[in-house]
Amino acid sequence: MDYQIIWFLLIAILFIGYFVLEGFDFGVGILLPFIAKDDVDRRVVINTIGPFWDANEVWLITAGGAMFAAFPHWYATLFSGFYIPLFLMLLALILRAVGFEFRSKMPQAWWRKTADQFIFWGSLLPALLWGVAFTNIVQGLPIGADMNFTGNLIAALNPYALLGGVVVVLIFMLHGALFLSLRTMDNLKERAEKIAKTMWWPIGIVTVLFAVLGYWNTVLFEGLGLVPGTLPTLALISFIACFVFMRLKMQGYAFASIALTIVLGTAVIFYGLFPNVMPSSLNEAYHLTIYNASSSQMTLKIMTIIALFFVPIVLAYQGWSYYIFARRIGRDAIPREEVR
Repeated sequence: MDYQIIWFLLIAILFIGYFVLEGFDFGVGILLPFIAKDDVDRRVVINTIGPFWDANEVWLITAGGAMFAAFPHWYATLFSGFYIPLFLMLLALILRAVGFEFRSKMPQAWWRKTADQFIFWGSLLPALLWGVAFTNIVQGLPIGADMNFTGNLIAALNPYALLGGVVVVLIFMLHGALFLSLRTMDNLKERAEKIAKTMWWPIGIVTVLFAVLGYWNTVLFEGLGLVPGTLPTLALISFIACFVFMRLKMQGYAFASIALTIVLGTAVIFYGLFPNVMPSSLNEAYHLTIYNASSSQMTLKIMTIIALFFVPIVLAYQGWSYYIFARRIGRDAIPREEVR
């Protein structure tokens, strides 16, 4: 196995980790205005992801840094082609951070409502834009022989790509609802469970439609014919298992099942792309691959050595933080001075 394959796999793992971990806190942020009945509920909902949301974003920063260092042509083409959407995503994440960090710093009701809107839109827009971006990538992009993106934003907002964005938003909402069912108590817990059960069927219908259309609109299933492949089949099974576990009131297993669905769905993308990183819709000869888009062998070797030391440390720290903050949060855990 050469270094290009190793770093393609590592970047895939980083995006998988990002979508699984950031997925549930995006979902919680999107659900905030709908599941919380008063300011105490909103504070409880926010506190469930308070210890995690910023650490979860480290996965994206690391994935972007790894892409920049290991596959600079991939990074350059992606960020130039999606400059405006990625800028909007960054702006949304900044406002989301402001909402989390400064919501309780001012007692005025208008400020708290504004912060809640920052959290909602700062969760919804990135989820939607990630879905649109990756759907465009697997559709193929207008990339020329010079590795430059030659399309425009309007073309990127095609119906199938927007459907992909909706699918990601809905799955993250289900992920977030199940997370809240594990982290909250009493009425909030019951509302989270009800939302998760209610959402499963429409999410399933939209996701199946998206997957079926993917046979004609993406490069993921080329050569498979009508056979969906092992990874898509496992993703479907894990999604169905999520519903079964919810019916059995086994919320922990349901949460694990939808997390596995996200893992397998993201794996389908990277497996279907390999060895390409950005297929060209203009000519197969213009595809960006792990070889023509990569850095030198020496750069990849040095990065691999560094990763062997630091990745286990990061994983250990994040696992420890989830263990420490694993308990449920109730309304009585909110200090009175935080509620006005």
